[in-house]
Formats: sequence, structure tokens, C-alpha cells
Amino acid sequence: MNFKKIIDLSIPVHNETPVFPGDPKPNIYPVAEHDKDGYQVTQMNIGTHTGTHLDAPFHFQKEGDPIDQLSLTKVMGPGHVIDVTGKQPGEQITLNDVAHQMDRIVAGTIAIFHTGWSQYIGTQTYFNYPYLSVDIINTLLEKGVTTFFIDALNVDKPGASTFPVHEAITSKNGIIGENLCNLDQIDFENPLIIALPLKLEGLDGSPVRAVAVEVV
Repeated sequence: MNFKKIIDLSIPVHNETPVFPGDPKPNIYPVAEHDKDGYQVTQMNIGTHTGTHLDAPFHFQKEGDPIDQLSLTKVMGPGHVIDVTGKQPGEQITLNDVAHQMDRIVAGTIAIFHTGWSQYIGTQTYFNYPYLSVDIINTLLEKGVTTFFIDALNVDKPGASTFPVHEAITSKNGIIGENLCNLDQIDFENPLIIALPLKLEGLDGSPVRAVAVEVV
């Protein structure tokens, strides 16, 4: 297998990385340094949903799989980028918006929603993102899709107190990936998507290094 192109879909993790309101903010600092100690060690205090990350079913389902028990085949496979750019802040992405793109999405595909919202990282606009309708999710779940990625802070409506999209996906033991970037750089067909989580025993999610690979 030859890799023709690799696109990094992950945002940087640092103390200013945006997090969902109420989630722990990153606190990253050195505990040993080259000049003082002869080597470098860093303390990382971050939440399980920091940066580009996966939500395990356990995030919303008490009996759902934790992140260390998910099948890695769900986060290593063919991806299909669904273009939903052009939406306004806080606007819903509807089934009508994506209906013409649904035919090519088959069971086992990783559905990737390209909002273009990663361009706003570092601004307040990033927190007022377009969000997915449950109709889209239910349609894709019926087709056998169980993994859903987006280049925005969240798949559900900003500022809401309920999370119907999270509930719909995780109730079917599905996986959610959020805070992706560089989706506009996937300019080739049938990208291989790889987004491996840390093996965090019994936990609800994990940061990932997500990539799209063109294989020849």
C-alpha cells in the first residue's frame, strides 16, 4: 500500500484550544525542562473531548461502549465528505441540504460533514456553528453508517440544553468526531480516514490525531 497524500485533520492542542462551554480548559505546562533538568516532561490536564476528538457511546449512554472498547474499524475506513459549506452561524443543516449527496454513502462509510467552520477557530464565531438535524443522522443510520465527523465544535445546536444528535448516534453504539479541520484539502476520491483514540479505560471519549489518506 502506497500513501500518495496525507491530510492532517486535527487541530492543535494547547492552552488556548477552544472547548465546549463547561468542559475543562486545557492546562499544559512543563514539569521538567532541558535547561534545568536535562530533559523535558510536560503535565497535561485536559478533558476527554479536547481538540479533535471522538465521543464514545458511553458519553451519552450509561450502558454504551467506552472509548477503549469501540471497534477500531469504526474509525479506520473509507470516508465520504458531505459539503455543507455556506451555512450561517447557528443554522441547522437539514436533510434537504444533503439529500443529493446521500446516494454514494454506503454502510461502513465514515460520514464527514464539511461546514468550513474550522476557519473560525480562535474567534467567538467558532462557538456559533451550524449543526446537524436528527433527520440526517437517522437516514444515515438506516443506511448502516455509524461514524459521523464534523469540522465544528459540536454536532448539536449551540447553546441548547438537549443533545438529540448525540443521543441518536450513541443510542445505536455509533461514534462522533468533532473539531476536525482541513476538510477542504481532501480533493481526492475515497479517502481512507484514520482517527485512532487513546486506550483510555472506561472513559467517554479521547483526543485523536485524525488523517485522510489518498492510497494508490
